[in-house]
Amino acid sequence: MFQPVLDPLGGSLGWSSLVAALPLVVFFVLLGVLRVQAWLSGMASLATAIVVAVAAYGMPVGQSLNSAALGALFGLFPIMWIVVNALWVYQMTVDTGHFEVLRRSFGKLSDDQRLQAVIVAFCFGALLEALAGFGAPVAISAVMLIALGFKPFKAAAVALVANTAPVAFGAMGTPVITLSELTGLPLEDVSSMVGRQTPMLAAVVPVLLVYMVDGRRGVRQTWWPALACGLAFAVAQFVTSNFLSVELTDVVAALVAVGVLVLVMRIRGSYTPLPAGALTDSASDDPDSSADGAGSAGSADGGAGAGARDTGNGTATQKPEGGGTDTAVEDSRGAAVKAYLPYAVIIIVFAVTKLPAVKTVLEEKGTILYNWPGLHVADPVSGKPAASTVFKFDWLPATGTMLLLSGVITALLLAVSPGVAARSYKRTLHQLRWAILTVATVLALAYVMNLSGQTSTIGHFIAGAGPALAFLSPVLGWLGVAVTGSDTSANALFGILQVTAAKNSGYAPELLAAANSSGGVLGKMLSPQNLAIAAAATGLGGREPELLRKVVGWSLALLLLMCVLVFLQSTSVLGWMLLS
Repeated sequence: MFQPVLDPLGGSLGWSSLVAALPLVVFFVLLGVLRVQAWLSGMASLATAIVVAVAAYGMPVGQSLNSAALGALFGLFPIMWIVVNALWVYQMTVDTGHFEVLRRSFGKLSDDQRLQAVIVAFCFGALLEALAGFGAPVAISAVMLIALGFKPFKAAAVALVANTAPVAFGAMGTPVITLSELTGLPLEDVSSMVGRQTPMLAAVVPVLLVYMVDGRRGVRQTWWPALACGLAFAVAQFVTSNFLSVELTDVVAALVAVGVLVLVMRIRGSYTPLPAGALTDSASDDPDSSADGAGSAGSADGGAGAGARDTGNGTATQKPEGGGTDTAVEDSRGAAVKAYLPYAVIIIVFAVTKLPAVKTVLEEKGTILYNWPGLHVADPVSGKPAASTVFKFDWLPATGTMLLLSGVITALLLAVSPGVAARSYKRTLHQLRWAILTVATVLALAYVMNLSGQTSTIGHFIAGAGPALAFLSPVLGWLGVAVTGSDTSANALFGILQVTAAKNSGYAPELLAAANSSGGVLGKMLSPQNLAIAAAATGLGGREPELLRKVVGWSLALLLLMCVLVFLQSTSVLGWMLLS
């Protein structure tokens, strides 16, 4: 049994923390400064972590390699199992032309571009984040905004800023689920605490989007429907995450938000609509003086609507990659129903599987616990066997399996042929190949650092920040997502560190664990991966630095808001918001 020591270097927690942080420094420098590909940065950091584990912490070589293997497997299942199946459902709607019908239906909800930004980038983007995440919402939302008349640069910036509040519960709750699994905290507690932080962001983001699109005039004329949408999302996110379902949190919140927005827009006199064409003349601050990027929107790998052609007469003609015949889908009531059908199927499937009787059967019949062979590690403080050495293979009740089932049902209801469905799945795997490798590598890194004691060492050192710890904890998550591009990866890297620091400082572990995820969502718009996805999807390749300058102020301002919120939650001022 290997039991890590917190201060292996001469009994000094400070020097030990510096060495323990080397894998993270390597990762941040390679990816954030030298712009090395994420999977290569992860590989280098993993190698560094193994060297530190063996040389500094005395972890046996076999156990260090074994912990990396367990972490990589966790990255593949359940994490990427969720993402692959979620994106497969979306890809089928693209390949059959139903996505174009969905896009045009959004345009009909409002002819005011300021509120179109809220509908598409915030509401529909949140739904995409709930189902897939990992850059898909930014690419798809930006392309849809361009199709609605936005300039590429503004479309990309709006999509990046909108992709904030939903991120913590993205990909069917993957970041929160990962945080719970790695820290050992109950999923219900982690979900509830995150659901008491991120709604504060959701309430203001739609108003920020209106300001980005049309400045002060936009806020003055449309603040009420934008604020109503944000508040509706916030309330729904709080209620769902605390009392209903972790996986469906953003799905429910997105649907409630768009419903409230449409209702408010239908109320006469609730806001002053902007005439068509007025926005371009009076309030465009884009550095982009041409629409050259619009023609290439969707050409990026995995971009929304790749291969789709709008024939101009209300018909979407879609030619899937890899062969197949064109599929023309005319706008009609039936086509609109089919366009929304996949999301309805997902909601129904998850609602049914969350029924107590069904959930119990699925867990009993389809869950296997493995004590990972050859991996014997004790907690550095308690001396008890580390919980993360047990692999939970819940193949039947897994979120990814439910998404796969939803995809099969969707294919049947939309009469998608097995060949088209199979090609869509193959294309999805191809588009996600580097993301799969990156996530597996980052989770392997996290497991090595956690089980060798490196994370605990850093956590105990950070605990010395005292009263400032609560204020600074969101910054750690923000930094992690800004570099990795993933709230899931940031939670894997820093989740246990936050919990360890909380326990050693007298804070509620759920508070700082949730702060890591909630603060992390604000780093998403700055991550090199997300900037590259937004630029590529809108035809702005090479202009990532301009996009960064456009959104960095919003990221820092919202981060400050989150830091203040978490600090107040740690005091008597907002302490009542903590779990009882």
